[in-house]
Amino acid sequence: MKTLDWLILGAYFAILIAIGLWASSKRKKNSSLFLAERSLRWHHIGFSMWGTNVGPSMLIASASAGFTTGVVSGNFAWYAFVFIAMLAFVFAPRYLGTGVQTLPEFMGLRFGQSTRNILAWYTIVTIVISWLALTLFAGGILIRQVFDIPMWASAAVLLVISAFFTMLGGLKAVAYTNVYQMVLLIVVSAVLTIVGLDRVGGIGGLVDKVPADYWVMFRPNSDADFPWLPIILGYPVMGVWFWCTDQSMVQPVLAARNLKEGQLGTNLTGWLKILDVFLYIMPGIICYALFHDTLSNPDEAYLTMVENLFPVGMVGLVFAVLTACLVSTIGSALNALSTVFTIDIYVKRFRPDAPQQHINYVGRIVTVCGALLAIMLTVAIDSIKGLNLFNVFQSVLGFIAPPMAAVFLLGVFWKRTTTRAANLALTAGTAFCLIVGVLYLWPPSWLHIEWPHFMMLSFLLFVVLALMMALVSLTDKTKPATGIVITKERTPLSPLVITLWLSLAAVMIGLYVFFN
Repeated sequence: MKTLDWLILGAYFAILIAIGLWASSKRKKNSSLFLAERSLRWHHIGFSMWGTNVGPSMLIASASAGFTTGVVSGNFAWYAFVFIAMLAFVFAPRYLGTGVQTLPEFMGLRFGQSTRNILAWYTIVTIVISWLALTLFAGGILIRQVFDIPMWASAAVLLVISAFFTMLGGLKAVAYTNVYQMVLLIVVSAVLTIVGLDRVGGIGGLVDKVPADYWVMFRPNSDADFPWLPIILGYPVMGVWFWCTDQSMVQPVLAARNLKEGQLGTNLTGWLKILDVFLYIMPGIICYALFHDTLSNPDEAYLTMVENLFPVGMVGLVFAVLTACLVSTIGSALNALSTVFTIDIYVKRFRPDAPQQHINYVGRIVTVCGALLAIMLTVAIDSIKGLNLFNVFQSVLGFIAPPMAAVFLLGVFWKRTTTRAANLALTAGTAFCLIVGVLYLWPPSWLHIEWPHFMMLSFLLFVVLALMMALVSLTDKTKPATGIVITKERTPLSPLVITLWLSLAAVMIGLYVFFN
């Protein structure tokens, strides 16, 4: 970082704060912090969902995967469009039609207060661990390397910036700043890819300098890392949980001005996910073509490209982009955490008659408490040595997906599903999945099991839980829980929405054909 880099970084923060203040000023006095007065347009929704999904670890890990295996890891970006479409056409009409503010509230309408309570705490724990602590751990390492400050201070710096927008303007400020930050991310990442392609001799030169299988999206089942069948069967479990039932991801859709804006916004997210391969994975492939003889650690591929290809000043922009990824993810997570705790626990159980001003006050307190808890967890994670904890925790989160996917899918598609079946899947089912996950990640010496691929295991756990829920529901003597009642009039599908989604599907099919 040279003087020009620091000036550019300072300019980024100045613009970010100005946008946040402007967005906060647009919020009506004493209006809710949580759903931006249900005023978000399609571009706010699309960039916010994509921004929540993007983190610095994703940039670095994607480049590393590109360096070692080529485009195959892009399945986790491109396959997602199926489940983003499911959110747009299956879940969003129900979420917006019932007027809920949180997903636990939605499941509460379906199965009752007990399910809502379980899901609320389930969501809070997931947000604190996966969205806050792990993101701060990855980002704190980055900040610590640049500023040479302790992990707790690194985490605190990121949380202060993110919490500032969340507490001042709520989701509206987070959504507006996400648009600016993600446009910056696209520009800088595109420049890195274009400069790299120029250095390697264009697309033809790149193809000549990397193995042929670097351009294949589906690898045989004998492949240890990316067999095609576990990806086809296992990713949907993660996809449904992540894109359709996770509060941090779905909250911008809940705040949509109307269903059409929500469906257009999710469509934009689908188009942006196409860029993941070209903006995040491609730099790793280019790095392999340029530096595979000298680079021993693939995790350094992204920063190696930056160091060798970017002049002074652009390094500051890259650091601004990495910071933007962090602020976007953490801001969305803090807002989701504040929303769920305040609406599903505090207001529902303790102050159902609380005025909006008081609810906002509680939401701000929850934001501060969540930030402090996240810092403590981040420091605790950093103190444990000898494990790649980020990857371990991400794998553990994969074992959380089956219960959520089973409950939401059966709850929406099968009216016979009972409350007892849903609660059993969320409690005993989650415990079972986590025990399997621990045995998978840290197998004891006495256990001799040849485990299937991680993604296939996730699929099998989902099947077991779905069958268990079906069996319990069919044998349950209690009256089945009432179906979800749509209180708002459904609007017909917009021709523009249909056209854009069909175009996206055609492009995705074309890309898969081309890369196979």
